[in-house]
Amino acid sequence: MSAGKTPPATAAGGPPEQRALRQKAEARWHATANKSLDIFADLTIADTHSLLHELKVHQIELELQNEELRHAGDALDASRARYVDLYDLAPVGYCSVNEAGLIVQANLTLSTLLGVTRTKLVHKMFSSFILREDQDAWYRLRQRCLASGDTQSCELHMHDAQLTPFWAQLSASVALTSEGTSELRLVLRDATAQKRMQDQLIASEETYRALAQDMPLYVSASLPDGTLTYVNTALAELVGIAPQQLIGRNYFDFLKADDQATAKARQAALTPAQSVDCHEQRWIGPNGEERTQEWTNRAFFDDTGKLIRLQAVGQDITERKRSEAKQELAAKVFYHAREGIVVTDAQGTVIDVNEAFVHITGYSREEAIGQNPRMLSSGRQDPAFYAALWGALTGQGHWSGEIWNRRKDGEVYAELLTISSLRDAQGKTQQYVALFSDITAIKAHQSQLEHIAHFDALTNLPNRLLLADRLQQAMAQAQRRGQKVAVAYLDLDGFKNVNDHHGHDVGDQLLIALANAMKDTLREGDTLARIGGDEFVAVLIDLDSTASCVPLLTRLLEAAAEPVPLGTLVLRGSASIGVTFYPQTQGIEADQLLRQADQAMYQAKLAGKNRYHLFDAAQDSSMRFHHESLERIRLALMQDEFVLHYQPKVNMQTGQVIGAEALIRWQHPEKGLMVPAAFLPVIEDHPLAVNVGEWVIDTALNQIAVWHDAGLDLPVSVNIGARQLQQADFVERLKSALAKHPHVSPAQLELEVLETSALADMAQVSLVIEDCAKIGVKFALDDFGTGYSSLTYLKRLHVALLKIDQSFVRDMLDDPDDLAILQGVISLAGAFKREVIAEGVETIEHGTLLLRLGCALAQGFGIARPMPPELMPAWVATWKPDTAWLAPS
Repeated sequence: MSAGKTPPATAAGGPPEQRALRQKAEARWHATANKSLDIFADLTIADTHSLLHELKVHQIELELQNEELRHAGDALDASRARYVDLYDLAPVGYCSVNEAGLIVQANLTLSTLLGVTRTKLVHKMFSSFILREDQDAWYRLRQRCLASGDTQSCELHMHDAQLTPFWAQLSASVALTSEGTSELRLVLRDATAQKRMQDQLIASEETYRALAQDMPLYVSASLPDGTLTYVNTALAELVGIAPQQLIGRNYFDFLKADDQATAKARQAALTPAQSVDCHEQRWIGPNGEERTQEWTNRAFFDDTGKLIRLQAVGQDITERKRSEAKQELAAKVFYHAREGIVVTDAQGTVIDVNEAFVHITGYSREEAIGQNPRMLSSGRQDPAFYAALWGALTGQGHWSGEIWNRRKDGEVYAELLTISSLRDAQGKTQQYVALFSDITAIKAHQSQLEHIAHFDALTNLPNRLLLADRLQQAMAQAQRRGQKVAVAYLDLDGFKNVNDHHGHDVGDQLLIALANAMKDTLREGDTLARIGGDEFVAVLIDLDSTASCVPLLTRLLEAAAEPVPLGTLVLRGSASIGVTFYPQTQGIEADQLLRQADQAMYQAKLAGKNRYHLFDAAQDSSMRFHHESLERIRLALMQDEFVLHYQPKVNMQTGQVIGAEALIRWQHPEKGLMVPAAFLPVIEDHPLAVNVGEWVIDTALNQIAVWHDAGLDLPVSVNIGARQLQQADFVERLKSALAKHPHVSPAQLELEVLETSALADMAQVSLVIEDCAKIGVKFALDDFGTGYSSLTYLKRLHVALLKIDQSFVRDMLDDPDDLAILQGVISLAGAFKREVIAEGVETIEHGTLLLRLGCALAQGFGIARPMPPELMPAWVATWKPDTAWLAPS
């Protein structure tokens, strides 16, 4: 045998144990063969024979070793067969899963459980048998197992090849393959039955626990010392503590102090023979409220008779205890109440009365029982009254009101009565209960108080309170009948002099006499009321027209002017009457009618007294609208609702933008953008005009500064109202406004004043213009030609610019008179060395004709409409005059 030949015993294959033995023998063979080659190189024949003998012996040893290896392989094969039987027949499923998640080996149990043959099971993804919702759980199990090297377990919801779901208990461990890779060894047990039983046990436990938790009764378990080991929701709510926080607390701590010792004593008395106890306890709630419960305690003892635990079930009987207390109290109230009480059956027969009934009516209890309450009838109420009473009692179950009855001795008395029907569960009346009290004295006193409350103590006429009621009734009646009501407000003329010269006693006598005289002039149904001092109000009803009241008013004036003898004195006066009518075109309240009549009365006094004056609703509405408008404009100023738009002024011939006129607008939150004509006339003669004017100046100065910072230097002209211009400190206020904007040159502000305003006070306006010129502010005379222009006025007013009114410019193309005026104004401006600018340039033709007349400065819609300030820089940068203006014909 050559040294390079491989021994037969080293053939590959067999179990790992056999391979190891063969590898060992192969190593020994190669060592011997290599040694023999080295020896053969120098041996003699004798030595060779000796060596061959030795090799023969070695060969025998090798054959014995091979025999041993064969026996060891047979033993390994038998062991392996037993292992395979155990592996396949195990009651749990086994499998190996490689790092990719593929099944590389599985036992028969797993194959059967999954319904897949082992041949088909191998190389399937283990995750394919796991339900989608548990895929993440399988992934996390693999990660934990591979990361830690420890055995990991979990429950998974899986399915077999027929997609039948089942629960599996899975354990996983890591093993290394012969190739050095990791694989998972999985042990899988079908846990469906166990899981179902576990779920049933949990459901059963939850059901009984829920029953105990949600039942309205109180449930608790405690140790002998009172330590709570279980409470349900109802008991936890009773003490205001969460159930989990109540566990461990002492049961006795929640009892009222008086009941704690009693509860402990009753618990100590429990024995195995007498283990149940029923009693009442009072618990204190979280808000300190005392609640009473009825408890049943059951004690549990061990084999030695020692108390080991208690269970208790209780119910709240607080309301029952209160009801019992109320019944006891009701019985006491019934017999001892100061009000009379009568109880009848459903037919109205008296079955019981109290002591107060006997005292009020004079009938004894024995006399009343068995009778009908009709025995008390006084006869003052008609059948309709009783019909309404029984109707309310039948329909609503109760009736309350005042009634007149008769005592046993025949005396009639007033009582305040309440009757209620007592019904059973089906709503059928079983009894009636009547409570009443004697209010005869109260009614008499009430009558006196009502007279005092509703009538004037001096004249016995209705007072202001009764007047309001009568007026409301008259207004409602007028609406129903389609007629008119007159409200006359009357004030005696010069009555104060009577008090001052003759004293208040004489004045009071005069008021009484005049009140009676005026009352006698009115018709039945009319009302004359004294509302204070020497002021009276007459309400005149059932008028077909406003003229119908004139005779009544005349008689009132005549009555007020009649001479009144008072002892040695004879006094004579007059009255002023203001009258208003109802209904009016708009809805109106009674107090508004009185105010209108009061205003009209003052007009009568201003007109000379001893007369009447009719209220003018239209004039009053106009005045109120004016006042409301002023207040709304004041609010708009406070809330920054005003804005300025700017209309460019240009030189049509050179194309230069020479400035802009600031025009106020109102950005009304509901009406949108409003032009000046919609609101400025309201404040024209009001101090608010000054505030608005100063806001315009300040806003314009601020805008000049903003444009300057943006690279646009543009003068701005501002309109000044007459009231603002006539302020004594106008110039000082202007200086203050300029001081707030130090970066704005006064020369960039131009003030425009209407010609009519300037001519109203020539001297003052002239001084203002001169003072403004000293600080660099120029003036322009606006709407020139619409006032009383004259050479003298133009000479005295040193304005820098004349603005030709747009009314002349608009019609100059068609009206020769307007064209002549334009020519005259332009010539006049040139003669007095004043610049002139035309307003209202709306077309190219307007501009062309103005240039021909010598007027190059203009503004109007034909050039640009007023625009927000942010649009002005772009317009200035892009505006170019029409070519016809650059080269006028």
